[in-house]
Amino acid sequence: MASSFRSGVELNFWQQRIYDSIDIQPPPRINHISETVQNEENSQANNGRRSIRSVGGLVEQLVSHSKKQKEGLVSKIVEILGIKRIYEMKIVHVNSLAFLKLVCEEINKDLDMHKMSYPTLIWAIFEAVRKGNVEFITHICKANPELLWATNDKGRGIFHFAIECRQEKIYNLLYGISAKKRMILRADKDNNNKLHVAGLLSPSAQAQLNRIPGAALQMQRELQWYKEVETIVPPWFLESRNCYEYLTPRELFTKSHSGLLKEGEKWMKETATSYTVVGALIITIMFAAIITIPGGNKDTGFPAFIDEKLFMLFMISDAISLFSSTTATLTFLGILTSRYAEDDFLKSLPTQMIIGLATLFFAIATMMIAFSAALLIIVRGHSWIVIPTILLSSVPVTLFAWMQFPLLVRITISTYGKGIFNRNVERWL
Repeated sequence: MASSFRSGVELNFWQQRIYDSIDIQPPPRINHISETVQNEENSQANNGRRSIRSVGGLVEQLVSHSKKQKEGLVSKIVEILGIKRIYEMKIVHVNSLAFLKLVCEEINKDLDMHKMSYPTLIWAIFEAVRKGNVEFITHICKANPELLWATNDKGRGIFHFAIECRQEKIYNLLYGISAKKRMILRADKDNNNKLHVAGLLSPSAQAQLNRIPGAALQMQRELQWYKEVETIVPPWFLESRNCYEYLTPRELFTKSHSGLLKEGEKWMKETATSYTVVGALIITIMFAAIITIPGGNKDTGFPAFIDEKLFMLFMISDAISLFSSTTATLTFLGILTSRYAEDDFLKSLPTQMIIGLATLFFAIATMMIAFSAALLIIVRGHSWIVIPTILLSSVPVTLFAWMQFPLLVRITISTYGKGIFNRNVERWL
């Protein structure tokens, strides 16, 4: 159900640009929900022939041409860029949304809360929350605002359940309703308020965490959820105890996340240990290189190539690499000696990891520059040796960036990015 709507699909920047450029008109209005699947497929086929605006016009030409010449060059380009898949995806999204609007009209006309269809509708609503289906929730609740107060078998409402499943897209809708304050004050059958649920690591929450690499980043995300919910609940909720375990929200968080905390500590220590070894090796190499300079010294004691620009490049690069690797090593040692409290995973430990990775990358890059400068000084005039060697020296930097730079970017975005929560949601109900 989630992939039938836009909110259930993750697109990168370029895929989003292509998706937005495609203009798909909704299918002709049907009179009854009992319309056959064949009619739906026919409407999709007719819809696929409609024009696409601006950049989308070119996209439609590529897609139509690829259908005629599947083995042609255009077909290969379309498949590689994923344009055809995005085009077909948007057709599904537009038709699904049109069908959902028709269902909402029927619900708006007549919804008997005591009919057999009502429990099915409630199940569909909470399944949509579990999948993060924003369109389904907003359209259904607009059709009948009473459904916003629906509860599951545990007495948890839509936003309660969204916090339990860690579906931030559904949770953000809370900021766009007029009954926000009343909704926040609700508790479930066991007197678990929303902060209790934020502190509970449910199977649905674990499924969402599995998408995040590294136990430390998973722990950070859980803390971000807890801190976010903590900002919206009244102060007395922090000391409120549930009925079943008689725990406050923070006590429940500590109990539920004890295993994840240990895994996060292990991940941090193993990662920091590996990088500490690399940093120590660079320190040793760079310190030795600064003493045994290329070309040796003159009788006066000064370096033989002191007037060479390449020599100055070597000295500066060597010094920067030495200082950067020392900073990285000390930072990783700080991670190893951390106390690993829960709140350390929110800012302190990720910040140290960002500093350590950035300085280590800089140390490796400047080390390769120093090596290339020393090589040019010693074997100048032998380009057949120098050029291939310098090109090969760029391999370690590229390899390290390819393997570790995504981790650095992810930690930086997770720690200092705009975050997954949006409080500037327009009023929708």
